[in-house]
Amino acid sequence: MDLLGRHPGEPMAKVDTAWLRMERPTNLMMITGVLMLGSRLSLDKLKRLLEERWLAYRRFRQKAVDTQAGAYWQDDEDFDIDWHVRLSGLPGKAGKAELQRLVSQLASTPLDHSKPLWQFHLVDRYGEGCALITRIHHCYADGIALVQVMLSLTDVVAKPKRGHALHERWLKKDGHKVTQRFFGPAAQQWEQAMKMGSKLMHKGLELYQHPQVAATLAKEAGSIAGELAHAVSLPDDPDTSLKGPLGVSKRCTWIDPLPLDDVKAVSRAFGCTVNDVLLAAAAGAIRHYLHGRGEDVDGLGIRATVPVNLRPLEHAKKLGNHFGLVFLDLPIGVDNPIDRVKAVAWSMLELKSSKQAMVVYGVLGALGMAPVGVQRAALELFSRKASTVATNVPGPQMPLYLAGAPVEDMMFWVPQTGSIGLGLSILSYQGKVSFGVIADGRRIKDPEPIVTRFREEFEQLVYVSLLSDWDAVPERDVVRCAVG
Repeated sequence: MDLLGRHPGEPMAKVDTAWLRMERPTNLMMITGVLMLGSRLSLDKLKRLLEERWLAYRRFRQKAVDTQAGAYWQDDEDFDIDWHVRLSGLPGKAGKAELQRLVSQLASTPLDHSKPLWQFHLVDRYGEGCALITRIHHCYADGIALVQVMLSLTDVVAKPKRGHALHERWLKKDGHKVTQRFFGPAAQQWEQAMKMGSKLMHKGLELYQHPQVAATLAKEAGSIAGELAHAVSLPDDPDTSLKGPLGVSKRCTWIDPLPLDDVKAVSRAFGCTVNDVLLAAAAGAIRHYLHGRGEDVDGLGIRATVPVNLRPLEHAKKLGNHFGLVFLDLPIGVDNPIDRVKAVAWSMLELKSSKQAMVVYGVLGALGMAPVGVQRAALELFSRKASTVATNVPGPQMPLYLAGAPVEDMMFWVPQTGSIGLGLSILSYQGKVSFGVIADGRRIKDPEPIVTRFREEFEQLVYVSLLSDWDAVPERDVVRCAVG
């Protein structure tokens, strides 16, 4: 800051500042991803691609600087791409287990805050090709934006010409009319949500300290204030091994992809969305894991915080964080898999009609302006109300190529906050759906049983949907909502 109080860079958005300041040694605010490629890729070719497309975003040449007066973006005068692009190798058989171990180690390793907060790790000789691990700090953008920026590195043919880049074939061009149509009706509500979130922060979480005030607001105040009061006054999630004091080591794992057509068939059979089916299978996997540890799961309900994109897909490549969070009930205590699907679907229907995502977006923005002590209290408050984070990102259904190498599969993981020790990731690509888990090593030493059970839970739903006489089921007993 100069003598006039000006920053030597571009001020950081308040929501992005919140994510920058959330970082703890036990909870790195970093989005980690991996692309599995079907042929080998040289380090020099990867660097040329990144210089052409990745560094076309000026933000990736900038480092995040935080001060008491606020956070800002500053050009890195010593920028060196060799620091950000590394070559790695896998030991032994160089198979999936070894790749998962490397991804886990990198997901547990902080980025250097004296430099732009991102790195690419090219893993030579994985399978018949290679793998590319990415690490990007959450303050640069949210998960859906970063996934789309990553995909903008790819093409829809192995030897691209003009018009073959993914963003030219899949994402629509930005347009003023599209922006106005989407953002216009919600702008006033976002502003109101930001103001309400700011009042909550500056009053020292008065609503939480006085639940009766929250109850009165929820009953009598406007929709935004009511949603805020409802979110704050939610009871804490029950104690399980999924949450509590965290460690610094994280575990990343994923399953081989499921056919998207199978997931859609199950969703049609149950009359719900693809997302409902996958989250119900995840709830069944968590139930099985907790039961195997001897924990009481009968009647148990936990919540997942689910990020909700607050911008149209064609604007996903714009950096920054533009999403809210909703609290989704996961029916861990329900033994019947069909009833679990119905319960998740109804919970999602209720959330779709609420403004909860906008409210939390406002709270996140207010957190970027709040004193450190208030930030920590607010983060702890919200983290106690959920036991996991569940993220679902839709990817392109056409085959992609990165610098000529076919992209065979991909997965990503977002960070958790506070005392939450489990993250669930769902990603669709090329007619397949992948499911992955990131777990805190202190809370869950081995998350592999969760992803293994997820596949078994889904196959059970396939079996039930094929054998059941759905025409004979009364319509009131089947959840009716649009298939997503």
